[in-house]
Amino acid sequence: MSNYAIGDLQGCYEELQILLEKISFNPQIDYLWFCGDLVNRGPDSLKCLLFLSSIQENCKIVLGNHDLHLLAVHEGVREMTPSDTFMDVLESSESETLISWLKSLPFHVNEIVETKSGNCEFIMTHAGIAPHWSKEDLIKNSDELSLLLKGKDSKKFLEEIFGNYPIHPSQCKSKEDGLRLSINYLTRMRYLDPNGSLDLDFKGPIEEAPKELIPWFNSDLNIIQPDRQVLFGHWAALNGVTNQNQITALDTGCAWGNKLTALKLEDQEIYTCDKLN
Repeated sequence: MSNYAIGDLQGCYEELQILLEKISFNPQIDYLWFCGDLVNRGPDSLKCLLFLSSIQENCKIVLGNHDLHLLAVHEGVREMTPSDTFMDVLESSESETLISWLKSLPFHVNEIVETKSGNCEFIMTHAGIAPHWSKEDLIKNSDELSLLLKGKDSKKFLEEIFGNYPIHPSQCKSKEDGLRLSINYLTRMRYLDPNGSLDLDFKGPIEEAPKELIPWFNSDLNIIQPDRQVLFGHWAALNGVTNQNQITALDTGCAWGNKLTALKLEDQEIYTCDKLN
């Protein structure tokens, strides 16, 4: 049995199939970890969702910001943009089933895996983990979001979670503020300012960032402990590089013309498939 963590899929179905051939994926015994953004930007969002839902017993998946955008468009609380490529999902006869399945997915996964170096706890989110959060904070906040997303008031929840404010816990004046901040930590975060406030404007590579901004994973993270590894996607500009031994970036920008990456958790071996023309 092997566990493979795979970067942002974003509708890149053909590349995923080639990657699964490269790792000799066996659905009887292997597990695939997906760090969110299953849909959008790439050409085959529907194929990706149909395939992953068909092997869901072998998948550990967290939601990303593009997945939430799809859900919000489906509920009528957001508009599609010219760059969105998930109309195939919305027009599918399987749309309601797939939307219901997406709503059931979590915002974090944590599991102990037996690696070549011994047991290691892997924690995965789409964008990252708030520096001040403990593991218990992560589970509590993530689970609260999940319950609301799959609950009977999911449309109201989706109406409230989009926005760039607040950017720091001290600014939270309502429950909705806290939920929005948690969503942004988990699905949109890249940089923080010296006060620990989210910067949701700059999205580029670290070498081009304003000097006052800090990549979230270079902060003093409460979540980091011995024998624990954090996995995240979302940030294609990193091209898989964090320079942190216990924090791994999985998104290598397949939808943007680069490649799709899989990391074997047991031995840290990396497999890739270049973007097809």
